Amino acid sequence: MDVNAAVAAVAAIAGVLTGVIAMLAFRWSEREQKRPTRTSLHTDPVLPPGVDTVLSVLRSSAVVLDEADAVVKASSAAYALGLVRGGKLAVEPMLQMARDTRRDGEIRQVELDLPRRGTGRGEALAVSARVAPLGSRLVLLLVEDLTEARRIEAVRRDFVANVSHELKTPVGALSLLSEAVMDASDDPEAVERFAGRMQIEATRLTSLVQELIDLSRVQNDDPLEDAEPVRVDELVAEAIDRCRHQAGTKQITMAAGGTADLHVWGNRGQLAAALGNLVENAVNYSPARTRVGIAARKVNASGGEHIEIAVTDQGIGISDRDKERIFERFYRVDPARSRATGGTGLGLAIVKHVAASHGGEVSVWSAENQGSTFTLRLPEAGAARDRAHQQPARDERAGGAGLDEEAGRSTPTSPESTAYETLPAPEVLP
Repeated sequence: MDVNAAVAAVAAIAGVLTGVIAMLAFRWSEREQKRPTRTSLHTDPVLPPGVDTVLSVLRSSAVVLDEADAVVKASSAAYALGLVRGGKLAVEPMLQMARDTRRDGEIRQVELDLPRRGTGRGEALAVSARVAPLGSRLVLLLVEDLTEARRIEAVRRDFVANVSHELKTPVGALSLLSEAVMDASDDPEAVERFAGRMQIEATRLTSLVQELIDLSRVQNDDPLEDAEPVRVDELVAEAIDRCRHQAGTKQITMAAGGTADLHVWGNRGQLAAALGNLVENAVNYSPARTRVGIAARKVNASGGEHIEIAVTDQGIGISDRDKERIFERFYRVDPARSRATGGTGLGLAIVKHVAASHGGEVSVWSAENQGSTFTLRLPEAGAARDRAHQQPARDERAGGAGLDEEAGRSTPTSPESTAYETLPAPEVLP
């Protein structure tokens, strides 16, 4: 009996010791698993504190690479540009820059032209890439998209070149004509002829300078600062008066019609200049003894009620190739005719900017040797005024961040959709 009790006691003590040993072994195993090893330090990199927050607010595309060139962190813009694919940096020159910077710790920067994602054609993507070390093991890559900046710079260079060329032509002509007048001082008829040519060139130079000033003004000024309700009838009458002499010389009949008592909201001077340019073009590019019509009507659109002012002529028309470019500065469909009429190539560019700054658009329908219809669409006075008054409140709620977007252009399918003949009882003006 005593022997059995002793055996039982020994077995119990052995069981307790076994349990204690097993528990200690389990705790030791857990501690060893949680302890960081050299391998885990290299396979699971962690961004320094605050870096993730800073990268999330940067405008540039950001990519963080580890020692194995794997992407630890990448912004959404980096994915949108196609810089990161499958967890790897997809641009080989940038990857090589990152490796060089990891090796020697030097900051590197380079500008590259990359193909657009998904296509091998079209305009290349211009970017500026900057690589810098981030801690002892990580590398930070910042990429800035320069495509739009380069496009704007190209437009600016073209504009300066065009202005220089356009100014040089009349100035050079005036210089030559003045020399001709001096040489023909004893020939009254020659002096009179050369003086007439000088007057024409001086008028062309004055028009060019004035239109450059007008274009600069409509691009830089906010037309809604001095906005007011403007009667469309008055704008049409002013445009007709502006071109009455040219139309009378060519025996062109001008007709005004459409819906009466319409109002738009905006800068009266800019709106009058825009409509006047459309009517002047219609007269200048129309043959003698034809008709130019100006009509206005109210239409319903997705953004509210709009006023359409259509200017229709029976002129030479515009080819499909030229329709996409006629609103560019200094672009002329027929340069020879433009020189004959004194055109500068800025009139339609001014119309486009005036329409966009007033929340509207300008479109064109045209067929060669049949004529053209230019349609100026502007928000109706009540709706435009309400939006103008609501805009400051929206900007304040958005933290002062404004949205600058240019209205697009739509092309009517036929001249009948906007031509003055479809509108009631036009008034024929002599």
